[in-house]
Amino acid sequence: MATTSDISRGMIIKQDGSLYKIVEFGENKTARAAAKVWAKLKGVDNNRSIEVTWNSGETIHPVRVERHDFQFLYKDDTGYNFMNNESFEQIAVQESVIDAPQFLKEGDAVSALINTETEMPMSIELPDKIVVKVTYSEPGVKGDTATRTLKPATVETGATVMVPLFVNEGEMIRINTKTGDYVERVKE
Repeated sequence: MATTSDISRGMIIKQDGSLYKIVEFGENKTARAAAKVWAKLKGVDNNRSIEVTWNSGETIHPVRVERHDFQFLYKDDTGYNFMNNESFEQIAVQESVIDAPQFLKEGDAVSALINTETEMPMSIELPDKIVVKVTYSEPGVKGDTATRTLKPATVETGATVMVPLFVNEGEMIRINTKTGDYVERVKE
């Protein structure tokens, strides 16, 4: 058992029979009333986002999780298949468990949060930034780099990313997987 003073960002807790990840939290103190602790929660086993308020010192129910390194193998009818880099055990998960499935390519290293009670994967996270190859893009106009004008480009995973006009087909680019935004061009 834990109390509201133990809350931290990224902690997984059980609330109303479901698992939630703490995205943001804070404390409200007033002169007259007891302090309150609030948290924004994102569902791990559902797609809900909720906000909860507790009295300071109230009991919360954290869930013990472990982070393991996995490698993406392939996608088939059962879902996305990953291999544990330590035990070589394979798991299949649904697309809803993966943070940015549109940027996954075979052989990618990912991080998985595993619930220690049920041994089930709760979320699969890609690295913050990945390097991918542009497979299709309209040709850019030479010299048009002064403005921040963007054009769509298709990358090797099949996802479409907005890139600056100077990025051409066949080039390697770095993408932020959390936002899906172009970061920079990468020299090979």
